[in-house]
Amino acid sequence: MSSPWFVVTTIIVPLVAVMVTVSPQAEARAFFVFGDSLVDNGNNNYLATTARADSPPYGIDYPNHRPTGRFSNGLNLPDIISEQIGSEPTLPYLSPELRGQKLLVGANFASAGVGILNDTGIQFANIIRMFRQFEYFQEYQRRITEIVGQEQAQRLVNRALVLMTLGGNDFVNNYFLVPYSARSRQFSLPDYCRYLISEYRKILLRLYKLGGRRVLVTGTGPLGCVPAELAMRSRNGECVPEIQQAAAIFNPLLVQLIQQLNSQLGSDVFISANAFSMNMNFISNPQRFGFVTSKVACCGQGPYNGLGLCTRLSNLCPDRRVYAFWDGFHPSERANRLIVQQFMIGSTKYMNPMNLSTIMAMDSRT
Repeated sequence: MSSPWFVVTTIIVPLVAVMVTVSPQAEARAFFVFGDSLVDNGNNNYLATTARADSPPYGIDYPNHRPTGRFSNGLNLPDIISEQIGSEPTLPYLSPELRGQKLLVGANFASAGVGILNDTGIQFANIIRMFRQFEYFQEYQRRITEIVGQEQAQRLVNRALVLMTLGGNDFVNNYFLVPYSARSRQFSLPDYCRYLISEYRKILLRLYKLGGRRVLVTGTGPLGCVPAELAMRSRNGECVPEIQQAAAIFNPLLVQLIQQLNSQLGSDVFISANAFSMNMNFISNPQRFGFVTSKVACCGQGPYNGLGLCTRLSNLCPDRRVYAFWDGFHPSERANRLIVQQFMIGSTKYMNPMNLSTIMAMDSRT
């Protein structure tokens, strides 16, 4: 389970024509990934947790057609970002394959089920909470220092691209998880959002202290519109108002936080991705983007295929390319490709203060 968001373009153009790949002559930069199942590429495979995607039909469209731990039918966001910046895919930090020269590519520290708060996702037991993801990042830096030395290790980390995806689980797997949850009794929804932002501030500043200098921070998407929430709470297929309200309160506060941090640090360290606005275009008119539905998941069961886990016994759509959602919470690979397309070329309405192509061009000159 994870925070549900995905980003889409607002125009219909062939993907091949608009995807921007950085020149291979440019100096390769490391890529680090933090967050939840939207970006986890297999760390939870090594943990005793129910938040796993290591059995079919997950991975049905991955190059080897096998489950990898990605919550997708194929590639996920970090994979496609790596393609676009001309880098090898990052390995899960817990993978025994991540050693030697492969460390120079970067690492993925994300873990399905986590949130901004440490009590988010407690039902999943052993997951890598944010403080532990950062401990692993420090361990990574010690390992890379042994290979290239202190100065080069610091340069690698400072020049790296970082992706941070958090927040949705703090709503769907915490505040709204059950009626009268502990957090909903403790906070009104606006106060809870402000509390999340205060805790997120600490996480982002910690990342900066650990060397992050180019950090893409995704907001939450339309949480009330994912198939899982439609199946559990929607009467006629409409997005769930109270969960939509959570995203509508949280996201502007996150943008404000990012602006404040950049002003405080004197540099555009953090880049916000406006997932909510982009996704509402997509969900309101899926046919415009080549999907047959944005309500029904490709893999699942029950209403909208939104109940329970995606397993061998689930309903499975024959053509994943025409489904916006792979399972109850996570976008399909094709939707992920649309996300990254917007990361690369999106206007400041969606990628603020700049998109990833602009970042790569600017940083290649320094």
